[in-house]
Amino acid sequence: MTGRLVLAATPIGDVEDASLRLRRLLAEADVVAAEDTRRLRGLASRMGVVIGGRVVSYHEHNEAERAGDLLEVVAGGGTVLVVTDAGMPAVSDPGFRVVEAAVTAGLPVTAAPGPSAVLTALALSGLPTDRFCFEGFPPRKPGERARALAGLATERRTLIFFEAPHRLADTLAAMSEAFGADRPAAVCRELTKTYEEVRRGPLGDLLAWALAGDVRGEIAIVVGGDVGRAAVSTADLVAEVLARADAGERLKDAVSEVAEAAQVPKRDLYAAALAARKR
Repeated sequence: MTGRLVLAATPIGDVEDASLRLRRLLAEADVVAAEDTRRLRGLASRMGVVIGGRVVSYHEHNEAERAGDLLEVVAGGGTVLVVTDAGMPAVSDPGFRVVEAAVTAGLPVTAAPGPSAVLTALALSGLPTDRFCFEGFPPRKPGERARALAGLATERRTLIFFEAPHRLADTLAAMSEAFGADRPAAVCRELTKTYEEVRRGPLGDLLAWALAGDVRGEIAIVVGGDVGRAAVSTADLVAEVLARADAGERLKDAVSEVAEAAQVPKRDLYAAALAARKR
């Protein structure tokens, strides 16, 4: 009989957010794979939990080679618990590689859900939550960061990033350049902790705030999606094309400019305009 691999979320700040299931798993698991074993033992002490099994390190520098050892325990019928310093394993933290290996091997994988900096920041941002995407940490090098953000400039979903405090101002400046200084956003820091703070406003205002003070703590940046151009019907676009053509503009030129502005296929708009002319 095989065991199971369990990914468990740990508190992102307030220790009281630890679930009863996390407490039980720490006491019962055969092996606990932790991103930082010392931090895990400190957390367990604050929770008043005695870790019952063997504790091993599992971090970004050894996760590939350690995955096999962990899955041997699972295949032998044991329970392996994977935890990181804060939040959900595999979400901008170690965990993906061992899950991938377990799935490939056909071994059971489950999760003990709990605190998440991504979802907490999203919920507190005051920005749309119906559709969103998590982008993790932006690239550190200015050129790479600028290119990455430029590629997200037309993303309609709410964007969530992590960032280090000493790079916050540079990242907000790059976001203002890529998305526009008036794009709504929120900077969430020290979530669930004593000095929790959420600053909301246009990116330009948040940049000025970051430049004016010494911002500290763990930070999540939430940025509103691109609202884009309001949806326009094909009939309206055709009418615009024909009006420009009647005014003396070449039909193909009118189609090209209108299609590019509306972000619709030129071929489809041209065919629709020709069909409308024949009526």
